[in-house]
Amino acid sequence: MEKFYRDTFTPIEMSDKLSEERREEVVTCTLSRKNMIQEGDQVLIWFEDDVTYLVQVMPNRKLGIHQGRPVELADLIGRPYGDWLDVENGRALLLEPTVEDHMMKARRESGIIYPKDAAVILMKLGIRSGSRVIEIGTGSGALTLALVQQVIPDGKVFTYDRREDFLSLAEANLNKASLVSYVELKKRIGNEPFGETEVDAVVSDVPEPWHEVEAIKASLKNGGRVAALNPTYNQIEKASDAFQKAGFVKIEAMEILVRGILPRLGKTRPEQRMIGHTEFLLFAVKPAS
Repeated sequence: MEKFYRDTFTPIEMSDKLSEERREEVVTCTLSRKNMIQEGDQVLIWFEDDVTYLVQVMPNRKLGIHQGRPVELADLIGRPYGDWLDVENGRALLLEPTVEDHMMKARRESGIIYPKDAAVILMKLGIRSGSRVIEIGTGSGALTLALVQQVIPDGKVFTYDRREDFLSLAEANLNKASLVSYVELKKRIGNEPFGETEVDAVVSDVPEPWHEVEAIKASLKNGGRVAALNPTYNQIEKASDAFQKAGFVKIEAMEILVRGILPRLGKTRPEQRMIGHTEFLLFAVKPAS
């Protein structure tokens, strides 16, 4: 908790004896520390040509950039987020990274779930602070990042993968975002039962989710929701049939397409490039027997 919330502040218990001037001084000081970059913090460095770098601020480290000499990361310590940084051939904005930034900058050795899909998954499954969620197919951990961000500080994500190298990679990406303490990463072979029961939601990102239906049903609470992610019509068709036969209801499938818009005075138009097909999303609900 302390690591993840290092840039938030704890309310200070003020004595009634403190003057109003002193109270204002303490609050102002505390608020100013909240937005300050500290050693070990993650910073997204954004250039006006839309090139970005996600870095951890550490002394004695330099960041090679595309606009001149390397940046001394120690020079960022004590500066506020939202500040401009002058570099040799331009300037850059210092931003606090979002979950989307961590997802898109995650080191990957597999395909990832994009933020456009992750956002809908979180909404449709009702995942919130305190939720307990099983993820089948950790991969590089991009979706895991979004799930964990949603369940903290009182929930937990249990993520399973058959490959130890993927689990290690996901752990590194979660560590980078200071979220690993809210996750249990587990190796799982075949269609073994999960170690958790009465979970609020399950997300499946494996090629044959129909083989997982009984294990999902055994671990999901009544009224719990499941999402299965697959790239082909044949897969979601077969998965839908398996969930229906297992008694699941409210089965629906969709695809999320997001097209950017270039907002320019007098010549606003859609962008010519977009992220096209990524995954089909299949959702279902487990009713009481």
